[in-house]
Amino acid sequence: MTDTTAGQAPELVQVPAPASADPARERLRRWRLVLGGDQADGTGCTLSGRDAAMDGALAALYGKGDKAQPGRERSAGLGASAPSVARWLGDIRDYFPSSVVQVMQRDAIDRLGLASLLLEPEMLQAVEPDVHLVGTLLSLHKAMPETTRETARAVVRKVVEELEKRLATRTRATLTGALDRSARVQRPRHHDIDWNRTIAANLKHYLPEYRTVVPERLIGYGRAARSVRKEVVLCVDQSGSMAASVVHASVFGAVLASMRSISTRLVVFDTAVVDLTDQLDDPVDVLFGTQLGGGTDINRALAYCQERITRPAETVVVLISDLYEGGIRDEMLKRVAAMKASGVRFVALLALSDEGAPAYDREHAAALAALGAPAFACTPDLFPEVMAAALEKRPLPIPDPA
Repeated sequence: MTDTTAGQAPELVQVPAPASADPARERLRRWRLVLGGDQADGTGCTLSGRDAAMDGALAALYGKGDKAQPGRERSAGLGASAPSVARWLGDIRDYFPSSVVQVMQRDAIDRLGLASLLLEPEMLQAVEPDVHLVGTLLSLHKAMPETTRETARAVVRKVVEELEKRLATRTRATLTGALDRSARVQRPRHHDIDWNRTIAANLKHYLPEYRTVVPERLIGYGRAARSVRKEVVLCVDQSGSMAASVVHASVFGAVLASMRSISTRLVVFDTAVVDLTDQLDDPVDVLFGTQLGGGTDINRALAYCQERITRPAETVVVLISDLYEGGIRDEMLKRVAAMKASGVRFVALLALSDEGAPAYDREHAAALAALGAPAFACTPDLFPEVMAAALEKRPLPIPDPA
C-alpha cells in the first residue's frame, strides 16, 4: 500500500493474497477492494472472511459521503463512537502494514473529525504513533484532560525516540567532521594533514625533474575542541501547516545541543516568539512547549534571533517556515540582508520533513534567493549535510526541485 489523496482509499499493492489464488482471481480481488463493491465496479468478485473484514475497515473510512445506491456494499461506519473507533484502529493494525495504518489514521482524523477522540487515553493507546499524529496531539494538548496528558506524552516520546535513533548518530558524525575540517592548523600531525589543501598551497614548489611537490607549508585539520566553536540558531514557524517540521526541528535541536562545540538556540514563533533553548535536553518538553496554529510574524522572530547573535562569523541561522509573513515583509528581508552582511550563514528551509515542500510564499522565497539565501524543502536525512555545508561555509546541497 502507498499514500492516498483526499477522499480516496490507499492503493492496494501489499494486501496479502491467499496462497491458492490464481493471478486472474487475485487481480479481481485487488480491484474489488479498490473499487469498493459498487455495482459499476465490473469485477463480479465476492469477498469473504478476512477480505470482507478488510473491505469493511476501508469502507468505514473511505465510504464516507458516498450516496446510497441500490446494491452498494460500502458505506461509512465509524460515526463518533469511541468504542467502535478503537475497534477499527485495532482492525487496521491487524490487516495492514504500519505505513498504511499511519495514512489511514491521518485520513480518519482529517475526514471524519476524530481529533477530539484522541483526548481519551484508550484511543491514544490504540493508535500507531507517527510524526503526523504527534502534530495532531500538539495542536490538542491545551485541551487535554489531565488523565490523557501522560498517555499523550508517552506517544510523543515513542516517536521522538525513534527519530533520535534514526538521525542522531549520523548527525553527530557529519557535523563533527565538518567542525574538524573548519578548524585549520599550520603544523598538523601527519594523520591530520589535509593533503588536497597542502598540495594546492605548494604548487609553486613543484619539481618537474622529480615530478613531485615540496610541501614547505603543511595545512591540516584541527582536532575537535572542547570549547564552543560554532553557534546555531533554529528559528521554527509553529503555524499549523508546519507540524512535522516542528517535530523534526525539536529532535535535531536536542541532538545539536548535545554537541559541546556547538551552541544551539531553538526559537519557535507564530505572532509571538518563544525561546525553548532551556528545554533542549528533552525534545518532548520542547514539543509540549509549542503551540501549533495561529498567525505568523517572521520579522519579529528574526529580530529576536538577531539580537542574540554575538559571533556573526561563527553563526548559522536556520529559518524553517513556509514564508507566509504576517509581519513587516520589507523589515524581514532587511534583517536577513543585515545578518548575511555581518557574516552570518543564513539557511531558509520551507519544510523539514519527508513530505517535501508545502504550499509556500513564492514571492518571499524568490526575494530570499536574490539575497543569496535560497529557500528549499529539506528531508530529515539531508539536514545533517545541509548543516555541515553551512558550518563549513560551502555551497548548500540543495535538492533538485523536480
